[in-house]
Amino acid sequence: MTDSGSAGTAGPPGHAEDRKPPSDEARSAFAPPGGVPSPAHSPEDEPHTTSEFAIPQGLAPPGGPQDREHSGFSAPRTYSARNAPPAFTPPSGIPVFRMTKEVPWQDRMRTMLRMPVAERPAPEHPYRPVEDEVGPAVPRVLDLTLRIGELLLAGGEGAEDVEAAMFAVCRSYGLDRCEPNVTFTLLSISHQPSLVEDPVTASRTVRRRGTDYNRLSAVFQLVDDLSDADTQISLEEAYRRLAEIRRNRHPFPGWALTVANGLLAGAASILVGGDLVVFVAAAVGAMLGDRLAWLCAGRGLPEFYQFTMAAMPPAALGVTLTLLHADVDTSAVITGGLFALLPGRALVAGVQDGLTGYYITASARLLEVMYFFVGIVVGVLLVLYFGVRLGAKLNPDEALGVVDRPGVQIVASMLVAAAFAVLLQQERSTVLIVTLNGGVAGLIYGALHYTGHISPVVSTAVAAGLVGLFGQLFSRYRFASALPYITAAIGPLLPGSATYFGLLGFAENDPIAGLVSLTKAVALAMAIAIGVNLGSEVSRLLIRVPSAANRRAAKRTRGF
Repeated sequence: MTDSGSAGTAGPPGHAEDRKPPSDEARSAFAPPGGVPSPAHSPEDEPHTTSEFAIPQGLAPPGGPQDREHSGFSAPRTYSARNAPPAFTPPSGIPVFRMTKEVPWQDRMRTMLRMPVAERPAPEHPYRPVEDEVGPAVPRVLDLTLRIGELLLAGGEGAEDVEAAMFAVCRSYGLDRCEPNVTFTLLSISHQPSLVEDPVTASRTVRRRGTDYNRLSAVFQLVDDLSDADTQISLEEAYRRLAEIRRNRHPFPGWALTVANGLLAGAASILVGGDLVVFVAAAVGAMLGDRLAWLCAGRGLPEFYQFTMAAMPPAALGVTLTLLHADVDTSAVITGGLFALLPGRALVAGVQDGLTGYYITASARLLEVMYFFVGIVVGVLLVLYFGVRLGAKLNPDEALGVVDRPGVQIVASMLVAAAFAVLLQQERSTVLIVTLNGGVAGLIYGALHYTGHISPVVSTAVAAGLVGLFGQLFSRYRFASALPYITAAIGPLLPGSATYFGLLGFAENDPIAGLVSLTKAVALAMAIAIGVNLGSEVSRLLIRVPSAANRRAAKRTRGF
C-alpha cells in the first residue's frame, strides 16, 4: 500500500498541476506544506488511512497516459469541428441576419415573418423583458399588440404590414415565439413560451374602418419607438400613447372635407377636358353628394347606400344641364363627381394582399370594392336612365376625344392629389409631398399616352409604378407608412371617365359598348394596383435609405 502523498503524483508528467486532485487523494490537515520533506516513517509506525479505490503499488492505471481527465463541458473525442453533425443546426444552415437600424422595422419584421419559427434568429440587442412589468405581462403585451394591429387594419394597411407591426411589438417586449394572423375582420396572435408549455392565444375583431392617415402615421411612429432598443417604453407608457392616438383630433374639420370633395371633383373634370363652368358644376354636385352621404351615415345606413346616394347629385346636375341645353360638357361634370367616390384605397390594398399571398383578405377587400362600385353604378344608372327618358342627349362618343393641355392637366393632377390627401386626413406636413407625387403621376401618364401614343393601361401602370416607388422612398426616409404618400397620389389615374361611359352605354341600351368601357375601367384599376405594388417592391429590393447619423458620418469620413 502507498500513502496518499505518493498517490497524488500518479499520472502523466507535466499535468499534475492542471487537474483537480481526486477525492481519494485528499491530504490531511497535518500534512507538511510543499517544499518541506516529510519525516521518515518505518513500517512499524502508525499506518496512514487510504482509500479502498487506490491503485496498488506497481500497477499502472488502465488506458495509459493518453486517458486524461476533462471538463464536463468539453467536446467528446469523436467530435470534429470540421465535420460536425448537422443535428445542431438547420439543414440549410443558420441564416445571416442583422437587425440594423439602417433598415426600417417593416423590412426587418417582414423578413423574419417569412422565416420558419425554428430558423428565426435571436435579436442582436437586448429587448425589454416582460417580467419587469407589473401584472400578467404576456396577456397585456398580446392585448397591446392586437389594439395596434386593429388601428392599422382599420386604417387600410395591408395584411402583411399589419402582421409585421404586430410581430415587432411582441418582439420588442421579449416575446419571440409569436405568430400573428390577420384576416379582413379578425386579428389573432399566439405566443408559445417553449415547446413544452401551452400557447397563449388572443384575438380581436375589427368592426369599424376609417380613413384617418394621421392616426395611421402616429401608430407607425409608436411601433418604430417600440422597436428601437435605445427607447425604453414600458407597457403603461405604450398604452397611454395608444389612448392619445385614439383621442387625437382629425387634422381637418368636416367643412374642409366637403370643400376638398368639391375641389377634387372640379379638378378631375378639368383633367378630362372641362372648363371653368364645368369645374364649378362638378364641385357643386360633389359637395351636395358628400352632404347627402353624411346624412345617410348619421341615420346608420350601410356604406353601400351611402355610395349610392353620393353618386346621384353629380349625375343629376349633369343631366339637368343637358336638359337646359347649356353649352357645357356634361360628361366631364359627371366624371368629375365619380372621381371622389371610386374606392382606390381599398383596391390597392386588396391587390397588394393578393400579390403578397394573403388571398382570404384580398378576396374580402376586392369584394368590398365590388360592392362600393355597384353602389356607384346603381346611383348613376338611376339618374341616367330617367334623364334619357326625359330626353337628355348624352353623347358617349365624347370618350374618344383627346385633350392636349399638358400644363393645365398637370396642375389639375396636383389639385386632385391634394384634395385626396385632405379627404384621407393626412398629416399636414405630407400634403405637399403627395401633391408633387400626384403631379408626377399626371406628367408620366400624359407623356406616355398623349405624346407617346402608348396604351392607356400601360401608361397607367408605369405612372402608378413610379408613384409607388417615390412613395416608398418617402416613407422609408421618414420610417413611416407608405399609404399616405401613395394613395392620394394615384387619384389622377383613377378610371373615372371609363366608368361613366360604361354606365352610359347601359343606360342607352348599348350593353356591348358599356361592357367594353367597364372592362377598360377594371383593367386600369388593376394596372394602378399592380403598378403601385411593383414600385414598392422594387424600392425594397434595390434601395436602402440609411439614417441621418450615418449620412453625416459618411460625409465626415470623406473630408467634407
